[in-house]
Amino acid sequence: MNQEERRQKRQDEFKHAAVVVTVFVLVLAVMIIGAAAALHKFLPKGTKEVKTPDTQSTEISDDTQTSQNGSDVAEPAVDPLDEQAAQIVSGMALEDKVAQMFVITPEALTGYTSVTAAGDTTKTAYESRPVGGLIYMADNLLSTEQTTEMLTNMQNIAMERTGLPAFLSVDEEGGTVARVAANEAFGVTNVGNMSDIGAAGDAQKAYDAGVTIGTYLKQLGFNVDYAPVADVLTNPGNTAIGTRSFGSDASMVADMVTKELEGLSSQGVFGAVKHFPGQGGVSGDSHDGAVTLDKSLEELMQTELVPFQKAVENGVSFVMVGHISVPQVVGDNTPASLSQMMVSNVLREQLGYQGIVITDAMNMGAITGTYTADQAAVMAVNAGVDMILMPQDYETAYNGLLQAVQDGTITEERIDESVERIVKVKLQMQ
Repeated sequence: MNQEERRQKRQDEFKHAAVVVTVFVLVLAVMIIGAAAALHKFLPKGTKEVKTPDTQSTEISDDTQTSQNGSDVAEPAVDPLDEQAAQIVSGMALEDKVAQMFVITPEALTGYTSVTAAGDTTKTAYESRPVGGLIYMADNLLSTEQTTEMLTNMQNIAMERTGLPAFLSVDEEGGTVARVAANEAFGVTNVGNMSDIGAAGDAQKAYDAGVTIGTYLKQLGFNVDYAPVADVLTNPGNTAIGTRSFGSDASMVADMVTKELEGLSSQGVFGAVKHFPGQGGVSGDSHDGAVTLDKSLEELMQTELVPFQKAVENGVSFVMVGHISVPQVVGDNTPASLSQMMVSNVLREQLGYQGIVITDAMNMGAITGTYTADQAAVMAVNAGVDMILMPQDYETAYNGLLQAVQDGTITEERIDESVERIVKVKLQMQ
């Protein structure tokens, strides 16, 4: 083979090799494309392409995720107030956190027998013990000018000490329970008994009552009203509730309660539904001693708990737990306010409530006849309660709760859980 023939052979071999390589590349490309197509076929529908980092974005939005069937499912929204409340609580001393869990009278705060002003004594006492809130009785409220000045000063003291408002609260239901409207010096309208509003069958009247009460309370400086009564009056002989209830029909009571809450809220006042789990079916009075409601949880869900469930679904911020014993549910005669079954299992889990749980006044006979102030406070918090209202002896209750945290009976995380709920509502007030 001469040189020309060898050159021609090499050219032919090169061309052949090039053809082989080209065919191989084409075959490989086809295989890759086919594999990709097959893979895409088995991916969950709706999966989106994520762009390269230099685009600084993705096809999937921040606030939705795509489900397996291709529908968009909203992720749980993070409430910025939750984060802000947690941050505030993380910077609080344990003593201040425990203090925030109490609502007491101005007399219990200052040590005075009668308080009608908030001056230097109140300021000194509050700076030492910044309680979560104060409750005012008829004797504290003399006139519009005096009440407005007292509450304004008190709120200024609270803001200066904690950076948060205090819950300035009152029992103003209307009718027979009206600390303000019952005093002619205030010149405001008493909306009357809730039983009359319920009998009228018009939920707008309940809303109007809430607006009326909320208007004059807000003008005076109150921000929390322990109303409306959500008890269903299933026992006509019940004198403790009586005309304070909207009536005996659970659905109607639920509608009225919800509307009154809306009326209060429209004026910037937070309502508190009471007295969970409902004491309209009992015959005794928890002010005097133990009271028992002999019903099962199923029976409660059909009647007593209906108004509370609706209030929870409509975002109520306060639920007041009464001192009613429910042995068929709890297993013994422990009052609901001290029962983990009633507070954590039924109210929190069964009804889905995440707001503030406050006890009814802890100086009532149903509590003081069996428990000391510190025992009751510790039991209530272990049950899931967030705020203790009017303990029989505030100093004993406060120190007992503080000691329970220090000795491990109650964890500080449990305290934080309650105080974050309290702080969150205070942030909403601002």
